Amino acid sequence: MGRLQGKTAIVTGGGSGFGEAIAHGFVAEGAHVIVADISVAGGERVVQEIRSKEYIHGGSAIFLQADVTKRGDWEKALSLAKTKFGKCDIVVNNAGTTYKKQPSAEVSEADFDRVVAINVKSIYLSSSVMLPYFVERGSGVFLSTSSVGAMRPRSGQVFYAGTKGFLNTVTQGLAAEYGPHGVRVNTICPLLAATNLLEMFTGVPDTPEGRAEFAKGVPLGRMSEPSDIANAAVFLASDAAGFITGVNFPVDGGRLTL
Repeated sequence: MGRLQGKTAIVTGGGSGFGEAIAHGFVAEGAHVIVADISVAGGERVVQEIRSKEYIHGGSAIFLQADVTKRGDWEKALSLAKTKFGKCDIVVNNAGTTYKKQPSAEVSEADFDRVVAINVKSIYLSSSVMLPYFVERGSGVFLSTSSVGAMRPRSGQVFYAGTKGFLNTVTQGLAAEYGPHGVRVNTICPLLAATNLLEMFTGVPDTPEGRAEFAKGVPLGRMSEPSDIANAAVFLASDAAGFITGVNFPVDGGRLTL
């Protein structure tokens, strides 16, 4: 039996990067996943790739185009989960963005507003739609993708790190507030990884040499991979983590120890 057998999950930003890996990981463990993404091409590609796999635990995936900054799209995602699968057990707030690394005083207002809307407002909207439903059910997993930048901000990405610091603080507060209702709230805090945002975070072209240089500063000797984040998400969403809540869990190869 899969670790998420029969559970239903909404995964935002599921059309690429960490969200794509999480969707695959959940389905492989028996979950039914709504791959929610603003990109139709990305989301549909992920669903088709999942359907082409021979996962043995009976999971499945469907795509929903969704903008995480819109309350109506959150309501649509929850409604689809209930209509299609009868319930929702897990929400993974994975959709996020940043701006190109640059001096903080030069970040445009438009970029700032976009990062805050996607990284901060989406958590508020997810909370306001999903948490009442989980309370009604008496259980639920509210899991988010944060960043090691929330604990150790770096120059050039200060406001991005601030949005993730918000997320980590909110995670601990929501865990305390909703734990008595059977809801677990955690984040995963990844290290820099090979996703489509890599060049935005570094501010330089993505090259093998650049990756190798970065890896020298990681005790385990490499960047994170989307599969590392997916493995952590599967665990934190599963019953094996049933007594874990309020945790901002670094998946960073030991980078924060330096």
